[in-house]
Amino acid sequence: MSETNPPPVPPAPTQSPGTDLPPPLPPRRGGCATAFMALFGLFLLLPGLCALLFGFGGLTESRPDPSVFFLILLGLAVCFAGVMLVRAAIKGS
Repeated sequence: MSETNPPPVPPAPTQSPGTDLPPPLPPRRGGCATAFMALFGLFLLLPGLCALLFGFGGLTESRPDPSVFFLILLGLAVCFAGVMLVRAAIKGS
């Protein structure tokens, strides 16, 4: 009734030589999408330029309006998005 021999241990699985390969690269983005990203990114840089111009003008006033500073920060945020979009277009996927 009682067994003195334990059941045999199955052998450890061996790795096949093809499992060490890195995962495949994602498909490349087309040239039209890259050009569109770069152009739209450059278009988004314009609000940042206006924000800088109005920001310097707002700092020279004796009583600056707080709502203008909010619009300046919004323009700089849009400009940052444009910089990131141009960077992504140049860098690729």
